[in-house]
Amino acid sequence: MHPLMIALIASAGLGALIGLIRQWHEQTEQNARGEYAGVRTFTCWSLLGCIAAFVSDEYAPGVLPVVLVLVGAHFVIGRTQPANRDPGGSTTFAAAMLTVLAGSLLYWRQHQEAVLLGGLLVVLLGLKRPIHAWTHAFTPTDIRATLQFVAVSGIVLPLAPNEAYGPFEAFNPRSIWMMVVLISGIGFLGYILMRLLSARVGIVLTSLLGGLASSTATTLEFSRRSRDDPAHSEAYALAVVVACTVMLPRVAVAVALVNRPLATQLLLPFAGMALPGLAFVAWAAWRQHRRQHRTDQPAVGNPLSLMTAVKFAALYAGITFLVKAAGHSNHLEASLLPLAFVSGLTELDAISLAVAKNGNAGAETPSLAVQAIIVAAISNSLVKGGIAAFLGSRALRWQVAVVMSLVIAAGIGAFFLVGSDGA
Repeated sequence: MHPLMIALIASAGLGALIGLIRQWHEQTEQNARGEYAGVRTFTCWSLLGCIAAFVSDEYAPGVLPVVLVLVGAHFVIGRTQPANRDPGGSTTFAAAMLTVLAGSLLYWRQHQEAVLLGGLLVVLLGLKRPIHAWTHAFTPTDIRATLQFVAVSGIVLPLAPNEAYGPFEAFNPRSIWMMVVLISGIGFLGYILMRLLSARVGIVLTSLLGGLASSTATTLEFSRRSRDDPAHSEAYALAVVVACTVMLPRVAVAVALVNRPLATQLLLPFAGMALPGLAFVAWAAWRQHRRQHRTDQPAVGNPLSLMTAVKFAALYAGITFLVKAAGHSNHLEASLLPLAFVSGLTELDAISLAVAKNGNAGAETPSLAVQAIIVAAISNSLVKGGIAAFLGSRALRWQVAVVMSLVIAAGIGAFFLVGSDGA
């Protein structure tokens, strides 16, 4: 079959699919207009783009630009008519222009790009109502969180130099800020999921997502709530344990993105440290189900701010420098493990990513990097237990204390087990 015939058939199918979604949406609107662009119109636009690309290549180079101008002029003239001044006109105009271009891409044998473009159009046209409902629920906090994440990932990162500076060439601005984007992205994703699902899910799922956003913030929130509402301390203790347990796979995933072999070695130690939390979750969930307690879901604030990002960048840079310096020292084990413990008191992700990124620093002792992350996880668990003991109710204190004690004991056992394997 001639390539032009194949392109025409593909263009007709892609245009029809886009038009079908548009027509379905228009027909299901309560105040649907009598005239709208549907299957026939979008099919014609896609075919028009394909034919225009063919004519431009073979006969007259200016045909495709002229077609785009004519399609645009058609919408501009139509918008001047009072009957056509509807909110969806701009969307239809953009979809029409993109459909014409998709037909052109199919003629030029850019099939993957054309299908991707068509798929995106179908999704955007079909999700009008959910998108509108979602944006109506936005709060100023949501907008601030989005803008701050865009600033962290889309503005600062491209401007950061990708060169090593300072002693031991330990400071690479692009690498340092990439870690900020990584951690911020995980936290931002957790925050968005909580905003979308918290109205329909229970406290367990909320705390699970809270552990993705910030296990420390979640521990603080539920510990305070347990003191204000001691009758539901068991549910709040469950939330704290879930958030702290989620911290372990979250760190493992972050490490895997930087150093997969190291993450593989962390699986068994982290699994052992997660067992007490998982056992408590099963026990507490069973008891809560039997009692049919209902607990208000926590209001989780913005997990990301520019100040938080700057602090993390400074902390990560400092730890990276110390890890590099330890790598050049003849006493690596004596310096890295205390550093991991101190760092874990404030931030587990920073030391974990610094060790993962600079894994070659411990090449002579492969188990040292794993031990350092385990030590950081132990000290971080100590801090979470301290927060619960200081801010929580009496019932929450002892439940969290039991779980955290078992987690720390499992971590200590894993530390020596890894050390004996690497000896």
